[in-house]
Amino acid sequence: MSSAATRVTGQDHLWSVTEHLEDILATVRPLEPIELQLLDAQGCVLVEDVTVPVSLPPFDNSSMDGYAVRVADVAGASQEYPAVLTVVGDVAAGQGEQPHVGPGEAARIMTGAPLPPGAEAVVPVEWTDGGLGEGPVSGMRARSAAPDGASGQVHVHRPAEARAHVRAKGSDVKAGDRALEAGTILGPPQIGLLAAIGRGTVRVRPRPRVVVLSTGSELVQPDEPLGSGQIYDSNSFALCAAAREAGAIAYRVGAVADDAETLRATIEDQLIRADLLVTTGGVSVGAYDVVKEALSSVGDEDEEGSGIDFRKLAMQPGKPQGFGTIGPEHTPLLALPGNPVSSYVSFELFVRPAIRTLSGLGDIHRPTTRATLETDKALTSPDGRRQFLRGRYADGKVTPVGGAGSHLVAALAHADALIVVPEDVTSVEPGTEVEVVLLG
Repeated sequence: MSSAATRVTGQDHLWSVTEHLEDILATVRPLEPIELQLLDAQGCVLVEDVTVPVSLPPFDNSSMDGYAVRVADVAGASQEYPAVLTVVGDVAAGQGEQPHVGPGEAARIMTGAPLPPGAEAVVPVEWTDGGLGEGPVSGMRARSAAPDGASGQVHVHRPAEARAHVRAKGSDVKAGDRALEAGTILGPPQIGLLAAIGRGTVRVRPRPRVVVLSTGSELVQPDEPLGSGQIYDSNSFALCAAAREAGAIAYRVGAVADDAETLRATIEDQLIRADLLVTTGGVSVGAYDVVKEALSSVGDEDEEGSGIDFRKLAMQPGKPQGFGTIGPEHTPLLALPGNPVSSYVSFELFVRPAIRTLSGLGDIHRPTTRATLETDKALTSPDGRRQFLRGRYADGKVTPVGGAGSHLVAALAHADALIVVPEDVTSVEPGTEVEVVLLG
């Protein structure tokens, strides 16, 4: 993959959020379709229309446990004057040979079983004496307990119209109908439909494989003791979970120490299982910003303009960003800042759309809405920067959660929306209508 956009590089160029996203989306392309088994295709996007090869149901069948009868034989039947019919056999679901129902006859039939030849309707067992010669029954006795239930006589206490309690062949879908359209996301109901029409495999765009890698010698894995100056690695967990929520197959790589050679080697090892690489940390201007050090000079010899470009964006949080392609397959890589809020906001704005583009989804962005700002005092925002504040949204109103600090993980955990403050706005008064990105 290579960028179709012309990258304006240089330390002094300040990219807008829109420019950066457009550059990413100009590079990322939907993954090539593959044939997958049904359960492996869950969450994937269908790339072709699926036509029904066999009608559903494939035959007229009973919607009730009861007796298959001829309409004329039960006309006028009542509790006082029941129709008395000879039971000629059982019809069970999956049964091969079926009895023929002639005048004055009935066949005991189970839900889903084919309507036997000669029969025109089904009377529920509750409308009969169940062959016991007494009043109405509430159900059939198990065949093992009453093998003679398919013989003798049955008293029917109510009439039935033609096709009563009969599911018609093709009443769900007919052979030749389009079952699913290309572009459909395959969830449990869609997979059930594919199985019902006999499809064991389906052609889809696979779920993207996303490798998430955090950097920093200060990072310690959860459940390990913290040493002096150390913190727990939360970014790789949050972003891996976010990638899975976006539809990807995500792999989390433990934190890599601040060493450029180690990072380069780790990334090269991960390329084999990555359709997209995401790093977090090490992209700013510090002496130990290892991602920038390790990848600034990395490019593909046979791909002009490839490599990772590190930029400054006119946004808060998330000013430092990196993007490009790496490796023999020109795998896209997004380098995100290390502060937890900056990292997560950057994921929502840039990585999530990239994942959903790789998946072949039509709707790649989170939904947005307008909401009334509920706050005690005006919100401030830096001039020339698009600010994204955490908030909680409900009933057309949004309330800020926490401050603007990019390290406030607890506040982020209680937010379900991002409040967007445009670049040309430096103050937002309470009661103002604002744009809101809905995260939940």
